[in-house]
Amino acid sequence: MMMDIQEIMNIIPHRPPFLLVDRIIDMVPGESVTALKNVSMNEPYFVGHFPQEPVMPGVLIVEAMAQAGAVAILSMEDFKGKTAYFGGIKNAKFKQKVVPGDALRMEVSIVKLKKNAGVGQGTAYVGDKVAAQAEFIFMIG
Repeated sequence: MMMDIQEIMNIIPHRPPFLLVDRIIDMVPGESVTALKNVSMNEPYFVGHFPQEPVMPGVLIVEAMAQAGAVAILSMEDFKGKTAYFGGIKNAKFKQKVVPGDALRMEVSIVKLKKNAGVGQGTAYVGDKVAAQAEFIFMIG
């Protein structure tokens, strides 16, 4: 199941410049999602992070993975029109810089889902190299 940015904005409440998912490549609602963020020099955070060596902040890579996971969760019939919130971030690891021109591919699995909370596991790649990994605790409201 593929989605473009307009379809994504119909599911999650994020909007540019804070919408960090450009496209859904594949998704099984409530189970997994593969998403893409094309990192451009035009991203507003590059003005200050860092002017001489632009690097996508690690916390925004984690946020991008969480937004991708939110698309998978909020695509479920039970959660349409709701919002997914962070409950926690565990075991975040950053392995490689993400810079302008990179295509950040995010693979997120929903490993636990109860009534209105759950756990997701995400890995972000640039090419075939792992850029970041994290586990997310989320709540739906």
